[in-house]
Amino acid sequence: MPCVVITGSSRGLGFAMAERFLRAGYDVTLSGRSEDTLLTAANRLGTYKGHILAVVCDVRDRRDVIRLWESAVEGFGTIDIWINNAGINQPDLHLWDISPEDVDHVVETNLLATIYGSQVAMQGMLRQKKGYIFNMEGFGSNEMQQAGLNLYGTTKRALTYFTTALAKEAKDTPVKVGLLSPGMMVTDFITQTEGIINDPEKSRKIFNILGDKPETVADFLVSKMIAGPKNGARIAWLTKSKATYRFMTAGFRKRDLFTDSSPAQPTHDAHS
Repeated sequence: MPCVVITGSSRGLGFAMAERFLRAGYDVTLSGRSEDTLLTAANRLGTYKGHILAVVCDVRDRRDVIRLWESAVEGFGTIDIWINNAGINQPDLHLWDISPEDVDHVVETNLLATIYGSQVAMQGMLRQKKGYIFNMEGFGSNEMQQAGLNLYGTTKRALTYFTTALAKEAKDTPVKVGLLSPGMMVTDFITQTEGIINDPEKSRKIFNILGDKPETVADFLVSKMIAGPKNGARIAWLTKSKATYRFMTAGFRKRDLFTDSSPAQPTHDAHS
């Protein structure tokens, strides 16, 4: 069976993608920093027992990332897809009010960890002579800017540059590299944030037009990854044409994602 490793997959988009891959017949290696949260995720996927491996991993520690690769290989053999999904949002503050510890945490989790994951996966996939590496875009990847998201957006913009450059480096190898662009998802960060954004009604309106639940986005992303895109591909859920259509039809296409009975999941902007 094909195998996928997903960092930050104990909840949110990472968990939703794991479930979709399992449904498609993949073996899945889950990972996350919290053992309790990770075990809860594995238990929720108990129907697929025997096809799930849960590995505690702090993606900021390269030794942990190497152990994640080795554990997945030991459990399932060849790794066909590696997804660097783990990431966190920044505190909803101006840059000068963010603590040095939080700066380090955001940069290390969103950017340095993606570099580590890509390095380790690339080295392993070159040895096995095949594989796909996908990195997760976010707000800022397309150069959009917003107060309260400076640090987060900077890491995501750098991540996009890093991934497109890595795809160019990989062009003559058997390994393919691509980007996943999930768009806007309703999360705990969105529903609980006030801070300097300070316009919850406007944010709610925009998210009801453009936002989606992680499960919806996961269906799309996983189907495209399984199809085997070319090297350098960018798999985008919320395209410009889709966003334009949603704004044009918002007047008679009412949506309220915030009243869904399922709890908001702290991803994609908080999915370590």
